[in-house]
Amino acid sequence: MKKILVVEDEAHVVSFIKKGLTEEGYEVSVAFDGSTGLQLALTNVFDFIILDIMLPEMNGLEVCKNIRNKNSNVPILFLTALGTSENIVLGLESGADDYLVKPFKFIELVARIKSLLRRTEDKSPLNKEKNIQQDYIHTFNDIVLNDYTKKVSKNNEEISLTTTEYKLLFYFLQNKNRVLSRMDILEGVWGVDYDLGTNVVDVYVNYLRKKIDNSDDRIIHTVIGMGYVLKEN
Repeated sequence: MKKILVVEDEAHVVSFIKKGLTEEGYEVSVAFDGSTGLQLALTNVFDFIILDIMLPEMNGLEVCKNIRNKNSNVPILFLTALGTSENIVLGLESGADDYLVKPFKFIELVARIKSLLRRTEDKSPLNKEKNIQQDYIHTFNDIVLNDYTKKVSKNNEEISLTTTEYKLLFYFLQNKNRVLSRMDILEGVWGVDYDLGTNVVDVYVNYLRKKIDNSDDRIIHTVIGMGYVLKEN
């Protein structure tokens, strides 16, 4: 459950926000002045902070600056009745991620929260690596090739391939359902644009077949007189 801190001195606004966010599945904590809000923010872990600008004891701009000195990642949304460009710029320059001018619709508040939470999650090192890795994954049937980790698996069991076998499989996966001539494969895998005068392609296709193909469920097919194709039966 995501934890949200609301720092707001207007009781009816706090009640409105807390009720709505609780119904949305968030855990909500509340502070009615800037000093208490700052103390809560620095001594607890929150996923999101909603911060009024005009607060007793310490204004929202100072609260935001102090939070940013300790925590650069938590998303902060300013609520403000001061909707001029100057005030909005001041808020953003103090470290806030977004702002919402009062009065506001609750549905817009929720949309801003969800958007900022997604943005923060996408910036996390774990998700960055996950997203990077996802871009490197190539699949076909029960075969998975991860070009980030350079690993290949079939039915969730890792397959050991030589460097050339790996390159050959990768090339087939990049050209699924396309008939590849032996010259296409020589260029794509060996990087040569002339006939080597040997049956090296056929030899390595057979090597690869032995490791990834089933006799009754072949996926690398011979196209007589033309070459090979990776496709379903």
